[in-house]
Amino acid sequence: MWKWEAEGEAKGVIVMVHGAMEHHRRYGWLIEKWRLSGFHVIMGDLPGQGMTTRSRRGHIDSFDEYLIEVKEWVQAAYQFHLPVFLLGHSMGGLISIRLLQEESLELAGVILSSPCLGLIKKPSKIIDILSLGLNVIVPSLRMDSGITVEMATSNQDVRNADANDTLYVKKVSVRWYRELMDAMKLGFEKLNKIQDVPLLVMQGGEDLIVNKKTVTEWFNLAPFSEKRFKEWPKCYHEIFNEPDREDIFEYAKDFVNSQVKAIGYIEK
Repeated sequence: MWKWEAEGEAKGVIVMVHGAMEHHRRYGWLIEKWRLSGFHVIMGDLPGQGMTTRSRRGHIDSFDEYLIEVKEWVQAAYQFHLPVFLLGHSMGGLISIRLLQEESLELAGVILSSPCLGLIKKPSKIIDILSLGLNVIVPSLRMDSGITVEMATSNQDVRNADANDTLYVKKVSVRWYRELMDAMKLGFEKLNKIQDVPLLVMQGGEDLIVNKKTVTEWFNLAPFSEKRFKEWPKCYHEIFNEPDREDIFEYAKDFVNSQVKAIGYIEK
């Protein structure tokens, strides 16, 4: 994991969790925005992605590997003795949800960015059934993810950068796929066990990867006492890379600042 300290006096810590296929280096702009706004940032590369062991690229044995990793990042954030926020994008959002269902964490709030709770482009039923058998016989067998940079964002600069990004994962294992499917299912089935923390869900209205209807359904069912939902109509999946990202960041920052203020009021 890596840590970036705030410019000036810090108000809190943002623990960021990236999505599938990608890595922490794609979040330079967002990390800097949080730093300049008075927040430390902690982030790493998830197992099998980014700068982690290349032999396991696109592969995991269990989705729990992600939960264990991100829990360590959250625990590292506690060392600052400041309010801690969890920000998960796409699969990172799903990881955040599963972590809240399985662990009791000291969090001031959670932001989910286009959380992976349902896919638009699904494998055919035949391939889905075949994957069940392959998961037992050859779980590490890799296949094309079916996700392209053009589907993720409309930002041409980001597309150009990703085209030459050697850390970007293009193939995923059968086991990874089955674990993702199971995690999305548990995201709904274990809603009654989820930790109650202030929640902000932001969703791209033109998302070509995650099914926004499924995200809305989950949000409506989620038993949080304080929750906000915001759809950004013209945005693709990666809302923090879209042309409106300045406005999107300000909206997220407003949510975080309001929680910091509320905690300050309680402590006084």
